[in-house]
Amino acid sequence: MSTAVAWCADPYADALRNGHGPLFLRRTDGWLLPLEVERWCAAADAADLSALRRCTGAVLDIGCGPGRLVAALTALGHHALGIDISEAAVAHTRRLGGTALRRSVFDSVPDEGSWGTALLIDGNIGIGGDPAALLARTARLLVPGGLLIAETAPVDVDERVHVRVDDGRGRDAAGETFPWARLGTPALLRHARPTGWRPADQWTVGGRSFVALRRRRDVRSNRHSADPANSTAVTSSQRPRNTPAGRPVADS
Repeated sequence: MSTAVAWCADPYADALRNGHGPLFLRRTDGWLLPLEVERWCAAADAADLSALRRCTGAVLDIGCGPGRLVAALTALGHHALGIDISEAAVAHTRRLGGTALRRSVFDSVPDEGSWGTALLIDGNIGIGGDPAALLARTARLLVPGGLLIAETAPVDVDERVHVRVDDGRGRDAAGETFPWARLGTPALLRHARPTGWRPADQWTVGGRSFVALRRRRDVRSNRHSADPANSTAVTSSQRPRNTPAGRPVADS
């Protein structure tokens, strides 16, 4: 099972269609990372808006999930596009009136090198399990000086794990695992500097932590730089985001 299949199949698709969990990322040691499906399927909250109000230019929401951020950005007057590998997530975003495409961030993305802001919310800094590769790819999607807003774990963690999507009832017990990552703010900043970013802002709202990074102007943009080897990397809304990006795993 590829990572794309994991996010497109039940129980993830069922949870988005129903608007609620339970849903988890299950680590190989059996611990569970809760996914906040109810929050993802609700309207953007105060913490979300604290990030969205910092956006400039056209906004790319990487791992848009059910589309609350794309819908809110549209209401704020931004041109916004969500991308996600889950068909259910893309369909939900479109029902909210947002624009979304089904694809990985490592595939070709419209208007590469022209986006003003990119979002990695709800734990989506974990996509693909390789933060440096994800940060380098995201830098190539933005204009010089473009903004990345990422949600981080509210604890100092720098973790690479293998997980699978699980509803807590064992329905996906045989599902293959895929790579994921969890980063706190210090870890994100360590990975950001060598991959073309400089810190711009840090803040916390409602127990959720965010970092804004600016793309360095000397980073080359290649509109055809998608990495085919990574084209199946996870781009679902697990931010998340989090899973909530920083919630400690709970013993199953």
